[in-house]
Formats: sequence, structure tokens, C-alpha cells
Amino acid sequence: MNFFKISWAILLCIAISTSSFAQINTSTEKKIDSLISLMTLQEKIGMIHASGAFTSGGVKRLGIPELVMSDGPSGVRREIGNFWEYYRKPRPGYLDSSTYLPVGMCLAATWNPILGYAYGKVLGSEANFRGKDVILGPSVNIIRTPLNGRNFEYQSEDPYLSGKISVEYIKGVQDQGVSASVKHFAANNQEVDRRTINVEMSERALREIYLPAFKAAVVEGNVNTVMGAYNKLRGQHASHNEYLNNKILKGEWGFKGLVMSDWEAANNTLEALLYGLDIEMGVEIDLGTDPTKYNKYVLADTSVVPLVKSGKVPESVIDDKVRRILRVMYKTRVIEGNRPQGAYNTLEHQQIALKVAEEGIVLLKNTNNILPLNKSKIKSIAVIGANADRKNALGGGSSQVKAFYEITPLQGIKTIAKDKIAINFTEGYRIERTPTANTDSLIKEAVKLASSADVAIVFGGWTNKNTDTDRLFLDAETNDKPNMDMPFGQDKLIAAVLKANPKTIIVLLGGGAIDITQWEEKASGIIESWYSGMEGGNALAKIIFGEVNPSGKLPVTFPRKLEDSPAHKLGEYPGNGNTVHYKDDIYVGYRYFDTYKVKPQFAFGHGLSYTTFRYNNIKTRKIAPDKVEVTMSITNTGKIAGAEVVQLYIKDEKSSLPRPYKELKSFQKVFLKDGESKHLTFLLNSDAFSYYDDRNGKWVVEPGIFELLIGSASDDIRLKHKFSL
Repeated sequence: MNFFKISWAILLCIAISTSSFAQINTSTEKKIDSLISLMTLQEKIGMIHASGAFTSGGVKRLGIPELVMSDGPSGVRREIGNFWEYYRKPRPGYLDSSTYLPVGMCLAATWNPILGYAYGKVLGSEANFRGKDVILGPSVNIIRTPLNGRNFEYQSEDPYLSGKISVEYIKGVQDQGVSASVKHFAANNQEVDRRTINVEMSERALREIYLPAFKAAVVEGNVNTVMGAYNKLRGQHASHNEYLNNKILKGEWGFKGLVMSDWEAANNTLEALLYGLDIEMGVEIDLGTDPTKYNKYVLADTSVVPLVKSGKVPESVIDDKVRRILRVMYKTRVIEGNRPQGAYNTLEHQQIALKVAEEGIVLLKNTNNILPLNKSKIKSIAVIGANADRKNALGGGSSQVKAFYEITPLQGIKTIAKDKIAINFTEGYRIERTPTANTDSLIKEAVKLASSADVAIVFGGWTNKNTDTDRLFLDAETNDKPNMDMPFGQDKLIAAVLKANPKTIIVLLGGGAIDITQWEEKASGIIESWYSGMEGGNALAKIIFGEVNPSGKLPVTFPRKLEDSPAHKLGEYPGNGNTVHYKDDIYVGYRYFDTYKVKPQFAFGHGLSYTTFRYNNIKTRKIAPDKVEVTMSITNTGKIAGAEVVQLYIKDEKSSLPRPYKELKSFQKVFLKDGESKHLTFLLNSDAFSYYDDRNGKWVVEPGIFELLIGSASDDIRLKHKFSL
């Protein structure tokens, strides 16, 4: 398949996107008002809480259906029986497996918004095919600590990168007639104590770090729904937080869609009614299949009717919630419209999964050009590590997907090697909570295999295995990792294999940084593969053998040690069980490492290629008092085609309040043939130069000297240019 043809089609779709609430015209609003006037109070209340595990209520006599939701964010979740029973019946001949896309962190590592749209398009299309109205994604919470078990679902430590990728994801979903739900609003940055923890942070940190990706989703992406978080912010639960929902989301940002709770995240009826929650979702095991039991929820009849009847809550408050729900239903043609049929596991969907993996996998280290491997010169490869042949689709918690198929790394390597290279596999370690007595024998077998092979490839890293036995080493919802240490005795295994065969490549799987300091200096080749979806094994093998030139870049900083991470060095984590103070403030990720001059293991934006690039000819032109045009050229100086992510950072030479050393304000992913040059243009408006002044409660741009820093990573700046504003 010619992906460039797909890309042009995607760009066309972006150009003609009709996802804005502007399409909800006066005529539609009148229809909504008419429907509301015909409803009883009980019918209205029936629409603002769950009617099933993944449905909220409708009004059958008025032709208003239930709203049907599905977990995401990297695939449409399988149907789950017993009390997790969906109430909408599937189409004849229906299956509940889906295209298993790479996880959110891998998508962000592509640094390619076009792929963000393609990714969302797959989700929206398959959700439509499955009869879903809302896909619960994207997840845009900031990656604050490497220990967060849910980091793999999220995208970045940087709000600008998260916003750019998630906006296109949302458009891709919603252009298919399905609503996206950006989550978890807001400050859900740890899984430990997530239902009870109270987050305390400065207003500046909230505005500069933790809200911008959500704002982009609402203002630029026109997202239809927002999901509240479990945690509290400044003493009030996020799902019904007056400041977050009423003042910022629905007030400042003008959000016209609906706010839903995370499952069982509504805690107070009066607050939920008055402070912006529109649909309460949740399920309890003892509910069974009796839908009447949902009438006992926080926003259900028994709780809400007395407050309205007594006059404590005006009925107009309920009307506003119903109006928002109906607005989303009309926008996505749930009412009075033919929904697109959608598609299921098409070749195009599989190819998009492959393309995201190819562009998202990151080459971290390549000493002496150990990669790519030359198939004509290699006769044997030792593949070592349980992660080499382990499927990940059904792990991770609510993000689990029942994949139509999943290619493991071992399968991908065998496919490319065919019969020309001997591929020998041994597990090396076992994925279990406590290493077994035969750990040494597993390592001994791995060393024997590696020493007799031309090349060894060790697959290590995290696992998102989802059983109680293995919860200690989990990339998954509800749990954080206890530390950054490599689990299952992997350090000992890797050190032994490197000693036995210096031509050893290490491939890491998982949701972010892991401590590799025990062996990193001795390793020539290191690859970060994330959880890269159903085609991940093929994508990785193509990179290893040079059929694909790697172009992924880290969307997060990899610290050398956990204590180097700002949440642990400056801030608090995980708090005292009741409250966590974000003392790291605005110094999250590279903002901390650059400002405090701490050397990371691998920097934000880092990622190697099999070719080289030259940056030159930087120029600036002021086109308004606070708007600047930046131009530059880039050339592929190597012998093969490749892609580079050109990253533009801004440094404020002097400001009234302290600022990070530099901040990402733009980027472009550029595809270049060998020897080819391209001219790039960046437009920077006032947002690129402003910071939030929490003394006066507003964004400010101060006149002065700014410096442009353009490079291949936050620690690899190629061009600098100063100008006054």
C-alpha cells in the first residue's frame, strides 16, 4: 500500500472536517428544546446516569436512544460478559476483536499529527462498525513520574506535543460520526490512591503544564465529550469540580459538549448537579443485568428528584445536562441521521497500525552502526527474552483490546529472516512476581545460545500482564510500578549475554523509562519498542534489518535513575495517602533536566536514524508585534531516505517570573530522500512567547530578547537565533 496516497487522503479529510459544534445550528437547538419540553423529570434524570455498564439512558417513547460507549484508547474494547454486558446488540456476523493499534506513547513518539488523524480514523470507523457512539480516548494526562502504571496510554511529558497529536486523533474519530472523549480531566498523574488523592499545585503549573492538551482538544479539536478524573484537585473531586468544569472548561473554553465521570467517580449528588457533571458512569459487580438498580446512583432518581422537588436545584440545571447530551447525539447523527457503516479490520487499518509502529519505535543507541543488520552477512541470531514472544493486547486494564491478530517480535524476525538465517529462541527469564529457582539455568541457556550466534537480540523491559500474581511489575490501570528497576532478573541476563556476545542488541518494551544503568555503556544497540500493536513485530523487524529507517523520537525524558525525575527530586510522589503536592511545579520532564542541568539517560526528543541531517539557513521575520515567521533548511546528508523531526524550542532571555530554560513551541516531521533538501517555515504567535502570571491571573508576553533553539532533540540543538519582541 502506498502510504503517501493515504496521507493525502487524510490531509483532505482534515481540511473538510465537520467536527465543530458550529454545525449544531439554530434549527437543531430548537429540536433539542422541543424534546426537553416533552420529557418528564424522571426521563431527564434517566439520561444523566448510566443505564448499563457502558450505556447512559435514553427516552424510548421520544425516539432518544441510549448513548453507547467503549473503552479505548488504542482499540475498541472487546465485549465482556456477565455484569459488563453492553445493551446494544451487535450486527449479524459480528466479532468483538479489533485492530490493535500501538499505545498512546508510541503514537506520540511518531511526532506525526497526520498519523494521529489516521489512528483516530481507525478507532472511529471500527467503533461505528461495532455500534458504539463514544470512544473513550484520547488520554492526554501529563507523564509526571516514570512509575505511573498508565503512562503507556498517555502521550508525553510535554503539553504542546500531546495537544498536537490528540487534536488530530479527535478529528479522526469524530469525522467517522463517533464522539471522542478526552480524558482524564484533570491532574490524574498517578494510579496510587487515584480515587482519593487530593492534588495541590500552583495555578501556573495547572495552566502551563496540566491543562493545555485538554484545552487544545476542546478549542482546536472540538471534542464532543470530556471524561473527569478520579482524583481531587484542591479538595474537590475532579468529576464535579466547580473550578475545572464550570469556570474553565464550560466558561473560559466555551465547551458545548458533555462531561462524563470516570466509572464510579461521582461522589456527591449536589456537587455533581451544580459543578458541571453531565453523565455519571459506573458499574458495580452486584448490579447484575437489572437496569433498575442504576436508579440508585449519585445522579439517579432517588438522589436527584428530592433536590429538584425541594427547590434546592432548579430543573433548568438538569435541562442543561440533557441539552448537552442531545447536542452530542445530533452532532454524531445518533438521532435523525444515518451513521456511517464503519469498517472492521480492513487492510488499510492494519497498514495504519504498522505505519504508526514503524514511525513510533525509537532507536536509542547505535554505536559503531551495529544496526541495521545485514541479512546477507548473518547466518544465525539468538533471540532471548520472554517479551520476544509475548502478546500484549489483552493487558493494561481498561485499555485492553481483543486483537484480530498480533505479530510478536519473534514472529516478525522469523518472517524477514525466512530460511536464510537460523533463528534460535530461549526465554531467558520468566514473567512472574518472584524469580524462580531456575533463573540461573535460564541465563546459562541464553549465554550458550548467544555465544554461538552471529548476533544476539535480548527483549526486556516492562510487561502489562494483567493477573494478580504479576501486579508488582505492571504497566496497567490501578497500579503504579514500585521502582524503575528492570524486573525478572533482566539486568543479570543482559549483562551475561553482552559478555558472551558483544554483538548484542537490546530491545525494550513498555510504557516509558526503565533503569538501564547497569549495562547501558556496554550495549552497542538499544531500541525502545513500547507496546507497538498488532503489527509491532513486523515493524520492529523491518527496522532491525533496515527495511525501514527509524524516525521515532522520545515523547518523554528517560532519566538515568528514578531520583533524577523531578516529581521525585523536587516534588512529592505519591503523597501521604491524602494529598500530593506538585512542588516540581512547571519543571516537568525536560523543563527540569535542562533548567537544573541534570543529564538524562536519553533526552526528550531523542531518536536516531540510519542517515544524517544538516540544519542551516535559519532566518526570522516579524509579521506582527507578537508573531514571528521562522524559516530554515534541512538536508539529508546520508545515503538512504529518512525522516527527521525538527524541534523548535523558545528560550526567554529575561522574564519577571522564572521560566524553564527552553520550551517546545513547534515541530515538523520531514521526509527526505538521500541528498534532498527542504525549506521549512514555522509560524509562532503570542502563545509561543507567553507564560501564565499567577500573580495577576493572566497570560502575558513580555517584550525582550528571545532565542530560537532548533534541533533534533532537547539536548541536540543545531541552530540558534536571537531576536527581540
